[in-house]
Formats: sequence, structure tokens, C-alpha cells
Amino acid sequence: MFLRTKHTFFLENPADFKQRLLKWGEQFETATFLDSNNYHQQYSNFDCALAIEEFTSIKTDHFDAFEKLKEYQSYTNDYIFGYLSYDVKNDVERLSSNNFDGLGFPDVYFFQPQKIIFIKDNKAEFHYLRAFDDEFEEDFESILAITTVKSYSEETENSTLKIKLRIHKDEYFNKLGKVLSHIQRGDIYEANFCQEFYAENVHINPLDTYIHLNEISEPPFATFFKHEELYLLSASPERYIRKEGAKIISQPIKGTAKRLVNTIDDNKIAFDLARDEKERSENVMIVDLVRNDLSRIAKKTSVRVEELCKVYSFKQVHQMISTIIAEVEDTVHPVDVIRETFPMGSMTGAPKVSAMKIIEDLEETKRGLYSGAFGYFTPEGDFDFNVVIRSILYNSEKKYVSFSVGGAITAKSVPEKEYEECLLKAKAMKHVLTYKNR
Repeated sequence: MFLRTKHTFFLENPADFKQRLLKWGEQFETATFLDSNNYHQQYSNFDCALAIEEFTSIKTDHFDAFEKLKEYQSYTNDYIFGYLSYDVKNDVERLSSNNFDGLGFPDVYFFQPQKIIFIKDNKAEFHYLRAFDDEFEEDFESILAITTVKSYSEETENSTLKIKLRIHKDEYFNKLGKVLSHIQRGDIYEANFCQEFYAENVHINPLDTYIHLNEISEPPFATFFKHEELYLLSASPERYIRKEGAKIISQPIKGTAKRLVNTIDDNKIAFDLARDEKERSENVMIVDLVRNDLSRIAKKTSVRVEELCKVYSFKQVHQMISTIIAEVEDTVHPVDVIRETFPMGSMTGAPKVSAMKIIEDLEETKRGLYSGAFGYFTPEGDFDFNVVIRSILYNSEKKYVSFSVGGAITAKSVPEKEYEECLLKAKAMKHVLTYKNR
């Protein structure tokens, strides 16, 4: 086990320190910043965390990916941060990913950080590997000396960056018709069909873009990640899966409605979402899928639904979220919990394998990190992973920027409404990318 030294600093202004910490972390070749945005949630370890610089790492394609990750996680027995791309599905089932990939992210990447800093309430906890534990004070002073980053709330100008659609509107309706045909034939009950928005030969400022996106959305699973030329700028509202000791928590999202300025109208749209028959049926289908996935590794009779179709409100949208919990035996390896539930049902459909084959055939782009999972393991073998949605992916070397959105298609889907929902989900990402100040 790699031993870490812990040192705690008390903070006069945690929100200000958090801004400085993010800016300080950007200078390193490898950095992960996770931010809960102080969103009230039942399951949480910290307000935010910064992990920097590889001490060890694993980078691999999908082939035998879970066994490689299992070996790496067991060997380090330490904090590791990173991601599993959606295409690791090919390690779980006999599937393939042959669509266009403009980004070039590895299928799996995790790193053991030299330094980790957690903010909890008014404390900053520095967890450094022993080789670096003489740098606490120096780093703390360096963070305090950082100039804070500006706010974007009152600036409105647009730039000339042009976002293209990989699937145009008429083609989207044509493909949606094919999904509905599969549903009518009984091949599937539901499929999460996604489309890519992208821009080529562009330069963006990843940190500024992330800060702007996060200010617009303030989600509970925000992530800024950089590794060499690769960036993830995520405003994800969705938890994929979490492990706390023997307890497993999964919180799929299905059901979206826009926020309204008028409080009465906004409350009504949230009320209507909670009772929307189509949205509830989408959510319940995925809850059943998650229950089935968890039952493969859970103790008998331990899988239960803690919350069903509860509406939560975020800055941009209302979302319908369910919470499914289970318990596992001590003998179950943490990576096996992820293997048995990956990819998350909210991004695939039901039945899962049939849905994945159909969407692979109809989508034009390799999903890659989009609709995969980003998170961390603790030294105790616990973990917490988000779903990579509401996210911008950027390869600074290829000068390629991309974001994707999707929606659950069921027998009750109306193509025009599904298209409008995609545009609603794309709104924040498109806004920050077409924003002047690049």
C-alpha cells in the first residue's frame, strides 16, 4: 500500500480557495478536478477534490480492460482517478465500435496522483505521497497566490466558432424511425440514441470553457480533466455508481424538463414532469435494468429502490432521478461491481445488449468518453463515478472539439419532441463554445 501523509489547512473563504485551486491545478500535465458545487446530496465524501501528476498510471484499449484495471487497482491500493469510455462495453459483451472518432481518447485511463487536495466545509486536506510531503506549505502558499478567474455571468457576445451537426435534422428523424421500428418489432423496449456536435481546426481555452460551463449548470458531478492534449470539461448531473463499504448506490436519470423564470410556471413544469407517463415509463425501464445488473453481484434480496422517479432541480433543467441500492459481499472485487453494471443503463436502453447493437449501427460517431464514466477509487476499495454527459471533449493537438447529446426513445416517443430535448441538452455546451473570449 502506498502511504500518504495528510495535512489540514483551515480556510477563511472556501469558495475563493476552490477557484484558486482549480487554476493552480491547470498547470500540470495531468490533473483532475471534481466539484459537487455544494449541491445537497445524500451520498458525498467532499465538496471538491484536485488530483495532480501521475505517480503511476494505466492506459489501455477495451481488450481485457477490466482485468487490467482490476490488477492495477489491487496493486496500487491507493487513490486512483480516471475514466472508462463507453466503448469498454466491448470487453463486457461481444460488441464492437467502428464509427468515426475525431478525438482519440484511450478507452481506459487511470492515474495514481502524487498529490490530492480535498475541500470539505472550511478545511483543505492535503493527501500527498510521502516523497512529496515536504511540499505542503509551499503548495498552499502557491495556491493562495493564484489570481482568481473571472466570472462569465454578464458577458453575452458570440464568437465565430461554428458548431456542426454530425446527423442533420432530416437524417435524425429517419434514424429515429428505425429505432421505433425496432421497438414495434419487440427487439427492444427503449434505446438511448445520441448525436454529436463538433468543430474542427479550433483552439479553445479549456479552463475558461469549463468554468463558464460549470457556472451555467452548477451540477453535482462537475469534472475538469486534462492529460497531455486531452481534455474533459463536464457538467454532469448524473451519478453512475458509488460504493460505500458493502453498499452500492446507482442513480440513473431519465426525464428532462427546462427551467422557467417564473416561479409558478417553473414549479408547474416540475410537477408535470413528475407525473409525465412517458418520462416515468422511461425511468422505470432503466430502474429495472439497473436492478437486474446489480442482482448479479449483490447479496440476495438486498437490491431495492430507495427513490423512484423523484424530480430534482438544477440551474438549467429539472431531472427525474431514481436511486437503487444494494449490498455486496466483502469478497466481491470493486472493479467487478463496475464490470457487471457497465455501461450504465441510462445511456444504453433495454434490453441492454440489443439496444447497444442497434444504437451502434445507427449512430455516426464512436461515443468514446461520452456516456462513459469518470471518477475515482479510494484506498479502501470504495469508488464514485459519474456519467459523462453534458460534457465537452477536446483534443488540443487535433484541434477537435466535440459534445454529444441523446435521449431515451420508447414506443411513446414523438420525434419532434425528442429532437427539441436534444437541443435543450446541447444548449449550455453550444453557448460556452460559441462565446467570445476565445
